[in-house]
Amino acid sequence: MPGTAIRATSKFDTAELSFDDFKKIVIEDYRIGYESRQASIIGRKEVLTGKAKFGIFGDGKEVAQLAMAKAFRAGDWRAGYYRDQTFMFATGMSNLREFFAQLYAHPDVEKDPASAGRQMNCHYATRFINADGSWINQADTMNCSSDISTTGGHMPRLLGLAYASKLYRQNKELEYLKQFSVNGNEVAFGSIGNGATSEGVFFECFNAAGVLQVPMAISIWDDAYAISVPAKLQTTKEDISEILKGFQRENGSNGFEIFKVKGWDYIALCETYARAITLCREEHVPVLIHVTEMTQPQGHSTSGSHERYKSKDRLTWEDEHDCLLKMRQWMIASAISTEQELDELEAEAKKYVRDCQREAAGELVTLINAELEEAAKMIEQFAEGVSVKQQLTEIVAELHKSYDAGRKEIVSAVRKTLRATAKEDSAERQILVNWLNTEKEKNNERYNTKLFSNTPQSPLYVPVVPATYSDDARSIDGREVLNACFDANFARDKTIVAFGEDVGAIGDVNQGFAGLQSKYGDLRITDTGIRETSIIGQGMGLAMRGLKPIAEIQYLDYLIYAMTVICDDIGSLSYRTFGGQKAPLIIRTRGHRLEGIWHSGSPLGMILGSMRGFHICVPRNMTQAAGMYNTLLRGDEPALVIESLNGYRLKEKLPANVGEFTVPLGKAEIMREGADVTVVSYGSTLRIVLEAAEELEKMGINIEVIDPQTLYPFDKENLCGVSLKKTNKLLVVDEDVPGAASAYIIQQIVEVQKGYYSLDSQPRTLTAKEHRPPYGSDGDYFSKPSLDDIVEAVYAIVSEANPGKFPPIF
Repeated sequence: MPGTAIRATSKFDTAELSFDDFKKIVIEDYRIGYESRQASIIGRKEVLTGKAKFGIFGDGKEVAQLAMAKAFRAGDWRAGYYRDQTFMFATGMSNLREFFAQLYAHPDVEKDPASAGRQMNCHYATRFINADGSWINQADTMNCSSDISTTGGHMPRLLGLAYASKLYRQNKELEYLKQFSVNGNEVAFGSIGNGATSEGVFFECFNAAGVLQVPMAISIWDDAYAISVPAKLQTTKEDISEILKGFQRENGSNGFEIFKVKGWDYIALCETYARAITLCREEHVPVLIHVTEMTQPQGHSTSGSHERYKSKDRLTWEDEHDCLLKMRQWMIASAISTEQELDELEAEAKKYVRDCQREAAGELVTLINAELEEAAKMIEQFAEGVSVKQQLTEIVAELHKSYDAGRKEIVSAVRKTLRATAKEDSAERQILVNWLNTEKEKNNERYNTKLFSNTPQSPLYVPVVPATYSDDARSIDGREVLNACFDANFARDKTIVAFGEDVGAIGDVNQGFAGLQSKYGDLRITDTGIRETSIIGQGMGLAMRGLKPIAEIQYLDYLIYAMTVICDDIGSLSYRTFGGQKAPLIIRTRGHRLEGIWHSGSPLGMILGSMRGFHICVPRNMTQAAGMYNTLLRGDEPALVIESLNGYRLKEKLPANVGEFTVPLGKAEIMREGADVTVVSYGSTLRIVLEAAEELEKMGINIEVIDPQTLYPFDKENLCGVSLKKTNKLLVVDEDVPGAASAYIIQQIVEVQKGYYSLDSQPRTLTAKEHRPPYGSDGDYFSKPSLDDIVEAVYAIVSEANPGKFPPIF
């Protein structure tokens, strides 16, 4: 029987088909849909019998997804949610063997190309990055951006994927990028459950798509529930398309085309999708397809039964309106197939799905069993010559008794063995140690790698080019250095775009892009509405499609409004696809010291805790920021650059190579040498530390001041640890709250760089207060580290070590 990965996407136009051809298409569609249903049923059983951890499936949504697949073309994109298995099977972007490999968490990218076992089932992705980090030809393939579990969290990315088509169509300078687009003809398909349309991210992105007029096609799978919560508690009027009617475009206006169709009506669904997607593709009009009267035969997931919250009448209605049942009845009534033929097809499909499931399960079990037997044999051989033989025998017996053992049980058994025989010294024990070390490397590769793409295109490998200055280099405002940097890069690389609130017409609130929109056009430097979440999603989608976006969040304090996309989606993208996808977005923002609660934040602890997968750049001035942008724009990994708010009008010399010089990531810099105390700080506070150093020198104290420049990666050359060998004392000055970024920096220096062994006194931190900074100069002084605070903190450290020479001040 043929595999599931058949592209059932031929145009559905009965006027062009003979009845026999029409029958073949419909029967093939039904086969794919029925196989998908069986995959859901078997998958649920595998979870409930303990052979898989968790299951969430697309049963009840099959027929609508078959229709949607017919409109999907090479070059198109999907950003959907975890009910879309039938669509993935019908387009050929996934198949049953991959479906079950993911269900069993098979950590092999060949078996589960979507995630190499890192994502729970029905989280799909296609691989568009080659092993060397280069892009595949996206225009020739069907493309699926990697799913996330948050049910509306993919909407910002969907907006960006669609926006890329607009830029490729309208910006003629991009026509040479044939591997990413064919004249912007690509549609970004999104799907979402009716319950998730209650989320703010849905409305924000929906509005942005209507403003931008991008080829985005949103399908809403409406089965009247969101887990147990009915539509009447979710949606005004219990009808999402009804309340979105105001977005319907009219003569001369922008907006959406809105369609509504029943989820069990095969012909109506095929016609609706054909009409909607043609309009979306040709005219770049966003469309909404509200698919109603859907069912969910097995409930939300394997975590519970829907019989608990659905009435008997509702359950009866769902049985009668099951989309595959309705399609089957229609096929028989229309003489497309007979009941006997469909019975035979269904029997074959059940067998085929079961065979695929057994094959997927068997492949992993065979590997695990071989590893188990190898480990057990080594332990048994070792046990023969040790005093704790009985204990080791019990470990092996327990291992053999393990139901559905995994690598966890095998490795744990070996570790228990080594703990029990710590006093033994034999060749057999060393064999076990060597085996464990080898398995650690393998399992690290399986489960702990690819946080970054780490390809030859990584910004970590961008050549270091020092800044050069002419003899008559001008001293200009820091903002002008940035402006010159951006100007040079936009001229150099046509794929760079920038957008955000006030970025275009006025050149951003601090003038970093001043005059550049008029020079490069509003397709490349663009104003947006106040919508932080979708600004970042817009950038993510562009970055996935070969462009180099700079997405601006006006102030660092407002980054929190985009954190769901940053943390859940971009930050985990490389990891959750095992390096199969990347989104090298640069987020530009400004923060640290200024005035008021929402304009002077430095929440680096929050950022460091939630933005792993991003490079975190904290330049001390605009020249360093420019060098970091030059590095990042030549790399292929996401980054956050936080410019110092109070540095835009400070004078800096303009480098002669302002668009070419690079600042390496992870390279700390000694700003001032000293022998008494190592002081580590960054950003705006670093300038105050340097001022404090002058006063401290007059008091006979010489501090070594280090600027890490990037907090992630942090000081790859261990400059801080080396400094501690000289000073033996450490102070971290940070304007985040206590125990936040300062704790991270201490951990890096004391633990990772082994600075602990060089300390002869307690490492100290000097941070802001626990609250946000109040307004005014006095508010800043009393809530964030001041020059006085720094001087006295350093003095207290040296006073403790030598009170005779430095008696306590207070």
